[in-house]
Amino acid sequence: MHWLYTIFMSDTTDDPKIEPHPLAEPLRRAIGDRYLTYALSTIMDRALPDARDGMKPVHRRILYAMRELKLTSTGAFRKSAKISGDVMGNYHPHGDAAIYDAMARLAQDFNVRYPLVDGQGNFGNIDGDNPAASRYTEARLTAAAEALMEGLAENAVDFRPNYDGTLEEPAVLPAAFPNLLANGASGIAVGMATNIPPHNIDELIGACLHLIKTPDARDDTLLNYIPGPDFPTGGVVVEDPANIALAYRTGRGSFRLRAAWEIEELGRGQWQVVVTEIPYQVQKSRLIEKIADLIQSKKIPILADIRDESADDVRLVLEPRSKNVDADVLMGTLFRHSDLEVRFSLNMNVLIDGRTPKVCSLKEVLRAFLDHRREVLLRRSRHRMDRIDHRLEVLEGLLVAFLNLDRVIDIIRYDDDPKAALMAENWALRRPRAASGVDYVSPLPATGEGELTEVQAEAILNMRLRSLRRLEEIELTRERDALMEERAGLEDLLESDGVQWDRIASELRETREAFGAKSDGGARRTRFSKAAEVEDVPLEAMIEREPITVVCSKMGWVRALKGHISPDTGLKFKDGDEGRFLIHAETTDKLLLFGANGRFYTLAAAQLPGGRGMGEPVRLMVDLPNESGIVSLFIHRAGVRLLVASGAGDGFVVPADEVLAQTRAGKQVLNLRGDVEASVCCTVSGDHVACVGENRKLLVFALDELPEMARGKGVRLQKYKDGGLSDARTFRLEDGLIWRDPAGRTRTETDLSEWLGKRAGAGRMAPRGFPRNNRFTD
Repeated sequence: MHWLYTIFMSDTTDDPKIEPHPLAEPLRRAIGDRYLTYALSTIMDRALPDARDGMKPVHRRILYAMRELKLTSTGAFRKSAKISGDVMGNYHPHGDAAIYDAMARLAQDFNVRYPLVDGQGNFGNIDGDNPAASRYTEARLTAAAEALMEGLAENAVDFRPNYDGTLEEPAVLPAAFPNLLANGASGIAVGMATNIPPHNIDELIGACLHLIKTPDARDDTLLNYIPGPDFPTGGVVVEDPANIALAYRTGRGSFRLRAAWEIEELGRGQWQVVVTEIPYQVQKSRLIEKIADLIQSKKIPILADIRDESADDVRLVLEPRSKNVDADVLMGTLFRHSDLEVRFSLNMNVLIDGRTPKVCSLKEVLRAFLDHRREVLLRRSRHRMDRIDHRLEVLEGLLVAFLNLDRVIDIIRYDDDPKAALMAENWALRRPRAASGVDYVSPLPATGEGELTEVQAEAILNMRLRSLRRLEEIELTRERDALMEERAGLEDLLESDGVQWDRIASELRETREAFGAKSDGGARRTRFSKAAEVEDVPLEAMIEREPITVVCSKMGWVRALKGHISPDTGLKFKDGDEGRFLIHAETTDKLLLFGANGRFYTLAAAQLPGGRGMGEPVRLMVDLPNESGIVSLFIHRAGVRLLVASGAGDGFVVPADEVLAQTRAGKQVLNLRGDVEASVCCTVSGDHVACVGENRKLLVFALDELPEMARGKGVRLQKYKDGGLSDARTFRLEDGLIWRDPAGRTRTETDLSEWLGKRAGAGRMAPRGFPRNNRFTD
């Protein structure tokens, strides 16, 4: 970037007619400064919540705008379009869709532990459906939101101008409870992020009270009050307690959260699993879709079906394949393969003082909240004292008027400027002892001895005639005495730290009474349990063993029919296709497919498509190239050895266990060069190998002349002048070589001395009656 600046400066400074711009600066510095400004704006005004009230600016502005609209928790609802419009026009000049989405989330009881907006209409659901348009829904504040804003009218927090300077908005809310932890938060800023789970208010206040009593409390002690998150959708936390303690101590970590489930007996030994709570922020519809895909792909063969019977509550029914299935094994498998178990990360990166981002521990976040509550208490107390002083000043003037009632009436009646006259008059400021028994001494200094202040004079002029009765004077005296007593209490509070913390503790107890465990919806929803370690059961162990017949056509369409059918059974294939492989297998078997590219592919018999249709192309299940044909398809048997060979006549022996592939890409076993393709794969049984070439020459040699390898090109089996290898097989020499003649009759040649030789020999012409296709079997 610096060279751009150099060119720019050279182009401008070399010309004497053009002077350099006085604000010119390097491009790198200009971009850096502007990007830093953008990053700070994103961090402070969008992504990270304030540790004091747990709010981002958009949420704070939504609640404040609803308060200005007087949408109290006991009042009427207003259209959401009106609310989002006011927020956008007065405080948050961004898109109304983003504002409405933020407001809708505050009303979703499955996303927010203590909803701050009371919604009327469709505000979305746990399935992941979006809220209705803002013109269709209505909203108002909840009691929890009102508790967060209690004290805004008493100078509890600072206000700042809105974006155009026409109005003011609170920089932070007073927050009667630690909303940051109660409702959690999430956000992504520039170079940092935050993710905080919801917690239980009752437990948070308990920890705050302990922190007030013991400011030096250890982080681990707070876990006696806050054992972990409390998600609005419930669930079961199965994280190790030591990991939870470390996460809260450092501000970073994660929690394993599982769905809550139970076994429902159906009678006659039948049962089903019912999921009653799903993990936080998991969409129920996507969860069901994922589990249905697992069933269809037969990745969890012990699960037969899933049904959604949810109404207002969550009820997912899981049907096992058999009543003999272990429920713990079934759920353990689902926990590993679906979102019935998730990890919720903890990253308590917050604005600790409203400006500085910091990853805080649990104790630091609670301490920031308590310090904020103390500041709110002091500001409200000073505001109340100012109001009391003003009222006492007014009461002093009114009592003076009662002591000098005739003179006050005379001035008001005959004087041209009664206000000035009242302020200039020297009044008797003491009531006679005989009348009241107690001397009244003004609690505030007057502007002059015996004179009324402007405020007092204005209050006397605004006094109603009906207030001149004797009873009203007694009421004023009683009110003055009560305010004096309250003022003395406020003075004690402002001077004593202990009194301040006692008042904060008392306010927290009142909040706990309103939103704690005994309130509606305040009880803990998320439970804690130790994760039952279920052994990783192999797929074969979960499959019920049943006989099947695997059918694969020449074009590579494969299917599995129930039971063992006869090879003579008439089967339908697509036009231009015909059957090639028919294998009697079981659902627990694995099939090995050997391609012309020299790769082995593994197919699970239980995952093959059913036999109702034509099946599916095998190339959709494994990555077999279109230009490579299928050489062989057979059942894998442990301990068996295979003979593999290419069309060029090279081959070797490989253990069947070595060719099993773990992925759909297969496993390369026979290395090929140029246009050569694999042509032979057969099971090794016997002590000799018989090879026949495309030139119809047959060669028999001892099996031990072939090497046993896991991968490679192999060695030459038979030498050819023209053509290549047509077929090969292994057999016992004493049993003779068996093949089928053109008439379909089985023939056995026991005297093979004419064809016996060494490996890589040319061989001799095959005996009379050998199949014309030069293959030992069809």
